[in-house]
Amino acid sequence: MTVAERIAALLDRLGLDRVFIATQMPGDIADFCLAQPHRVGGLALVVASRIEPDAFVALADRLIVITGDSGVPAEAAARTAAALAECRQHRMKDYATTAWTDVAADRPDDLCAGMQAFFARLASPACPPLPASGTTAGLEWRSSGNGPALLLFPFFLAASQWDPVIDRLSRHFTVISIGGPHIGGAAMLEDRAGLAGYQDMFSVLLRRMEIPPGARVLEVGCGTAALGRSLLHTRPDLEVTGVDLNGYLLREAAAIARSEQVRIGNAGPGSLSLASGDATDLPLPDAAFDAVYSVTVLEECDGDAALAEMVRVARPGGPVGVAVRAIDMVQWWNLDLPDHIAAVASTQPQSRSPGSIADRSLYRRMAAAGLERVRGFPYLLGFDRPDGPMWKYREAHVRSALDRADRETWDHACREAWQAGLLFQANPLHCAVGWRPTGATGSPL
Repeated sequence: MTVAERIAALLDRLGLDRVFIATQMPGDIADFCLAQPHRVGGLALVVASRIEPDAFVALADRLIVITGDSGVPAEAAARTAAALAECRQHRMKDYATTAWTDVAADRPDDLCAGMQAFFARLASPACPPLPASGTTAGLEWRSSGNGPALLLFPFFLAASQWDPVIDRLSRHFTVISIGGPHIGGAAMLEDRAGLAGYQDMFSVLLRRMEIPPGARVLEVGCGTAALGRSLLHTRPDLEVTGVDLNGYLLREAAAIARSEQVRIGNAGPGSLSLASGDATDLPLPDAAFDAVYSVTVLEECDGDAALAEMVRVARPGGPVGVAVRAIDMVQWWNLDLPDHIAAVASTQPQSRSPGSIADRSLYRRMAAAGLERVRGFPYLLGFDRPDGPMWKYREAHVRSALDRADRETWDHACREAWQAGLLFQANPLHCAVGWRPTGATGSPL
């Protein structure tokens, strides 16, 4: 089933003809909005960094874009407002936003006020009594409150998700919180990890780390633990621990691991343990792991603090492997495009947190963290699944920056490449491996 079909099946199961929707990830609901716009009473796009206006033309007068006043989501909001004159904007002052902004925790009052005021002007029927929870068409859901139905789709990487505002929103709406492996950040991370190019990159990183047999391995920022599970499938002799700040993704990680019959929570070879923790303050003892790695996480936090923690928990002589997005390099699409469109397509979104690592500074900063024999290797990561959520997420950034005529040119080029069997994209990463000095104890800094 497509995600749009899953959403329709859920609404049919719950007896809902018309609902309000709020999401950070427009790609989750775009096809449903195109197919059944009459079932959307109002739509809030919350700190969305990828918005394709074409998907929401029919909803322009029922659309609000909620964002901060700076950052990639603010830029996306401005482009959406220019393309859809009838849509509304709600900007939170003095708030820089990213794809991983934890807006429900950071600005609960502002967020709720913006959504409640907007939805109050739009008609939507009262919601019938609903069960407390369930699973329909692969979508997990739970309900609370009274009033018109409000579907809350998952944020991409926000640690708190919608939890800080559920009770408040439930005073005005029947809140239906949706999850599961088919939507949100879970679907994105699983799709990415399943790409052949991504698996190749991870294999190279692991090979260069030279992880010994029977090692205890730590993944910092594991998300759904897709990489940790992949590692265990190829190296069942290892014991893998994944740490992440996002409780929602950790719950999805455990559910997916169980579905793949991966052993959860028991120490020993072939096991996967999951723990809540901040990359910059790992809740783990010194020198506890034989190898440590992190993939596309240090763009979202204080990179030097995270590196120091990774070195601290690695045993003396143990490898530390890191991969980060290389926003100082261009991305590349195998498309025949006019120069002005190719220039837009090659420019990466400059999305990073203050003090983070998303460029070639990775190499010197790993050395500064105390690692020896640091070896860097930039890597081109291939994306070749245009029907997957990761491709759509990356493509949406390009299409949203083009006018209507240029989007038609883009779509034509994609169709030609698809028909030729040559539609793919390459995105650069900075990767490196270093070793904690032998004999080092405690913090290296």
